[in-house]
Amino acid sequence: MCELLGMSANTPTDLCFSFTGLTRRGGETGPHKDGWGVAFYEGKGVRMFHDPEPCATSPIADFVSKLPIKSKSAICHIRQANVGNINLANTHPFARELWGRYWVFAHNGQLPSFSPKQGMYEAVGDTDSEALFCDIMNTFRDSLPRSASNEELAATLVPLAQSYAQKGVFNCLLSNGDWLFTFCSTKLASITRRAPFGPACLKDVEVEIDFAAETTPKDVVSIIATEPLTNDEQWDIYDRGEWKLWLEGEVVASGKVDVPEHKKETQMVSPDPALHSS
Repeated sequence: MCELLGMSANTPTDLCFSFTGLTRRGGETGPHKDGWGVAFYEGKGVRMFHDPEPCATSPIADFVSKLPIKSKSAICHIRQANVGNINLANTHPFARELWGRYWVFAHNGQLPSFSPKQGMYEAVGDTDSEALFCDIMNTFRDSLPRSASNEELAATLVPLAQSYAQKGVFNCLLSNGDWLFTFCSTKLASITRRAPFGPACLKDVEVEIDFAAETTPKDVVSIIATEPLTNDEQWDIYDRGEWKLWLEGEVVASGKVDVPEHKKETQMVSPDPALHSS
């Protein structure tokens, strides 16, 4: 399976510390060596980096880990391809334009019985994850007004996510640049850092940071990840079926829906050769 990393903050913040920890899991401390990608929102624009190489040894990932790109919303993904091609087109996160802004999506899981509806948005690669994203975007475009509120978006997105989770494993991050939607089918964790800030140490590499020296008292920064990235902080572990909508580092809406437990999560293979694992 893959791993996810997301950030929501009330002030432009770099992701260097968390990104450094996650990249070690891409072929060094973890098996997620089949590509990686990261998207940073900057106003209405998105700065994206993708590489089908293991992120633990990727020169591009090393460059990004040292580049203090400031963003209020970011999404990162490292891939373990159980089925499907290892190439640039299949690296998350994926992006599409809707209503004059970019939407970015990353997924962890497999949906062997999923069939996307036809619509304007089509997948470029051959992962079920990108097909899922296009299905979400086609649903939004067909059923919501351009001026849809966050509440309307969540009211459409939550049952849609639940329907996906009925078919397989669906952990996801989705952002339109303002908010970040997170859904847990099997595994997700989060932490919100605010004053008084303190030190933190990564689990996967000997890197420590004193956030007090890097922040102001008004900063609020939330990190969402498949697995906690630090070993000396208290992370909040999502329940199965739990969802949260983040805005500027705070949870502005949340809830929990019933989803089944898929006991053979890492063994599921799509019966449709056109749709491959994330």
